Amino acid sequence: MVRVWERVCALGLADQVVVATESREVLNVLNAHGAIGVLTSDQHPSGTDRVAEVARRPEYAGCDIVVNVQGDEPFMRGDAMAGAIAMVRDHGFDLGTAAGRRGSEIMSDPNCVKVVRADDGRALYFSRAPIPFLRDESDRPSRDALVLQHMGIYAARREALARWVSLPPHPLELVEKLEQLRALAAGLAMGVAIVDAPSWGEVNTEEDLVRANAHWAQTTAAGTA
Repeated sequence: MVRVWERVCALGLADQVVVATESREVLNVLNAHGAIGVLTSDQHPSGTDRVAEVARRPEYAGCDIVVNVQGDEPFMRGDAMAGAIAMVRDHGFDLGTAAGRRGSEIMSDPNCVKVVRADDGRALYFSRAPIPFLRDESDRPSRDALVLQHMGIYAARREALARWVSLPPHPLELVEKLEQLRALAAGLAMGVAIVDAPSWGEVNTEEDLVRANAHWAQTTAAGTA
């Protein structure tokens, strides 16, 4: 979490950077490093609900756009963050996110969330399934050009965020285990910014943590973190 905080601060994309956590242990580590953390309820069904709790605090009432960088993606790309914010600030969407261009290698991986967009950039659907689906082999080049991997970043207008978390979890969300489907099913428009490649990846396992620590050491040594 400290690394996420440091990275977002370094990119200069936010007026304030706050880590929302239900863990006192995490909060103590943040305080020890001079990072700003807020202890939240441990009953939230999603990270978005946790962020919304913090956004409701009086000291953050002046923040028109709230950005959620998920803690399991500590190396979120700066262009993805900027793109998600621009979808809300500049393009008029209720919500914004980002996706990286990928190829057919992710289609069979349910841990890689895919997204398809409308012509105006609005998200049509997110899924762990292979979307767009390839029916005819002759269309493979066209399909592969459309493959987008969703990234764990959300930007939201305050009122859109409040509406999102006021809704009960949607059946699609519960089946796919994708919180963004709650917003789409309710009619909230989510713009998807496209970047050339997805972020480094999520940290979900001990093996991921080892790789993440090595990557952090490499990037900080090179001055690119």
